[in-house]
Amino acid sequence: MRKKIFVGVTIVGIIFGIGGCQSWERNMKSLSSDISGGLNRTVTVYDYNGQVIRQYAGKFDVSESENEVYFDIDGKRVIIHGGIVINEEN
Repeated sequence: MRKKIFVGVTIVGIIFGIGGCQSWERNMKSLSSDISGGLNRTVTVYDYNGQVIRQYAGKFDVSESENEVYFDIDGKRVIIHGGIVINEEN
């Protein structure tokens, strides 16, 4: 019986201990984003001279691969090849 209580208390302690970690907060934010359809964010695309090419704002998820950044906004898929992409979560 004591062993079960010790294990239970240890598990609860670990869960609460992890709760204050930045990685835990990032994981919770990602889960919230997945459930609610994205986060409020602003994506700005710059050319290689630092000039703004385009800016997108709204509630959406951003994904990336080796060659592109992509997201869906206002019912359209946006795929960005090249440039400098800044993704700000609001």
